[in-house]
Amino acid sequence: MKQSAISKSIIERYLSYRVEHQREYFLHPPYMMEKQLLNAVKEGRVEAAESVLKTINTLERAKLAEEPIRSLRNSLICICTLFTRAAIEAGVPPETAFNISDAHILEIERLKTQEKLFELEYSMLRNFTEAVQQARKQENRYSHAIHMAVAYIHENILQVITLESLAKHVYLNPSYLSHLFKKETGVSVTDYINKKRIEESIYFLLHTNIPISEIALLFHFCNQSYYTSLFKKYMGLTPKEFREQNQY
Repeated sequence: MKQSAISKSIIERYLSYRVEHQREYFLHPPYMMEKQLLNAVKEGRVEAAESVLKTINTLERAKLAEEPIRSLRNSLICICTLFTRAAIEAGVPPETAFNISDAHILEIERLKTQEKLFELEYSMLRNFTEAVQQARKQENRYSHAIHMAVAYIHENILQVITLESLAKHVYLNPSYLSHLFKKETGVSVTDYINKKRIEESIYFLLHTNIPISEIALLFHFCNQSYYTSLFKKYMGLTPKEFREQNQY
């Protein structure tokens, strides 16, 4: 397989769940409080997360811009980035987490008063935490072996994944794993992997200018045509159409 020409830095940025450079300039609350907040999000504990956030908000916020509203917006965008990463680490599908993030960032930019922005912060927290709750309900439907298989697929989506390598990871016979996977998830291993690759590729369509042919190669599709046909099957649009319609 030809090696993708996509730069290592871009892939590393993707794998770190889009932790943007502005986090470097974000004045964090005390480390333990931030850790408590993100752990509550990861565990799907809405009330606990809200309680910690209320405590954090009694502290002085960082000044991230000369204009107060712009500074507050920047702060909320940083927090949204942290919530996104926490949700993904808790098992929320990356595309779901990114969609929640993008929707809230657009709303952050739209709102014009501090009162509305503070309200949005708590709404954002609830939405991410509830997404974690939903992801956990989804996980509980699977047996331990299938849960391990799904987690392996998610964690190694940029690698070549075969039924044999997956079966070895979960200590099952490939034929039995194939049968069990289809029974519990409703789709074959190949279909699940392909759909997950398509979902993950959306990040590159929306947030980079990388050619579609390179994205197809990165996710181990044999060619751009096959990637395009699968993308349209799952998303209803070609990658080119999706990129054009979702640019902002």
